[in-house]
Amino acid sequence: MTETNKSENKTKLRGLGLSETEALAKDLGQPAFRGRQLFRWINKGITDFREMSDLPEVFVRKLEEKCTAGSLELMDHQVSAKDGTEKFLFGLGDGNAVESVLMRYKYGSTACISSQAGCRMGCAFCASGINGLNRSLTPGEMLSQIMDIERYASSPVSISHVVIMGTGEPFDNYDGTSGFLRLIHDEKGRNMSSRNITVSTCGLVPGIRRFADEFPQVNLAVSLHAPDQETRERIMPVSRAYDMDELMAACEEYTEKTHRRITFEYALIRGVNDSDVSAARLANMLRGMLCHVNLIPLNKVGETGLDGSGRKRAREFAELLEKRGIPATVRRELGSDIDGACGQLRLKRG
Repeated sequence: MTETNKSENKTKLRGLGLSETEALAKDLGQPAFRGRQLFRWINKGITDFREMSDLPEVFVRKLEEKCTAGSLELMDHQVSAKDGTEKFLFGLGDGNAVESVLMRYKYGSTACISSQAGCRMGCAFCASGINGLNRSLTPGEMLSQIMDIERYASSPVSISHVVIMGTGEPFDNYDGTSGFLRLIHDEKGRNMSSRNITVSTCGLVPGIRRFADEFPQVNLAVSLHAPDQETRERIMPVSRAYDMDELMAACEEYTEKTHRRITFEYALIRGVNDSDVSAARLANMLRGMLCHVNLIPLNKVGETGLDGSGRKRAREFAELLEKRGIPATVRRELGSDIDGACGQLRLKRG
């Protein structure tokens, strides 16, 4: 579906697939191959039609009249003094905004992008859902976060990996998420490997099952955060709709169907899910499953009233899991001084 900026009544090109861009070229009096050229330029992050050197002048004029690249508005940009992580606040053009994060690693640069403006999942420890859900993002708005991170980053960067772990629940916006995945994987566009992309869900079971069928090569992360139904229901309301047994069954189906490992994200909350008993229960639940546990020392969010367990306890918890045969690592903390770490994303300026 064509994404249109109502205020300008111009077609946003970043939301179009290859066939749609070819159709647009024909509508503007050009052969289909001009659409393929345009698609390539747009997916290189070029926003000025006059920089698209192989397009004829008549086509460029039509594009300037009828279309826009679909860039986001940079509202705020922060750089961590601790580790160089960068956080971006992007305006969507309708009064809504989202946050995105750039993390640089030895193997490449990762963009953490949002799938919704706000979130309605209501997890007790997370800042992103404090004000509820405003709306879901389009595929073009998700893609634009990557391109505009590259455009506004403090130093030149080419995004090689993407995690959909920002604001929102990707499977609550399944159409937008799936459209984005197809766009970024298109060999005529960004051509990003599916294995360099990770989608994180809080446990929407129908989405997990559909994802296994449609995107078996894309990495799946499940925000678990509890070793049993009672604890999970206390901190994650989604568990009332899809309980632990149903979630674990869907995860086992996923690994059997895709032969891919699931990453279970587990934020350690002091006095809630960080005891030795919790570690034993978690290990028993995951025993025999193709999985890995990513332990997250909970990052401080003032409104939640919850405290993190600290990195020392996280390492101890990881050892308890490893002794029981469950592979586990402690996530490196990035961007905490700019509220860019896990669970801290919200719509506020620095």
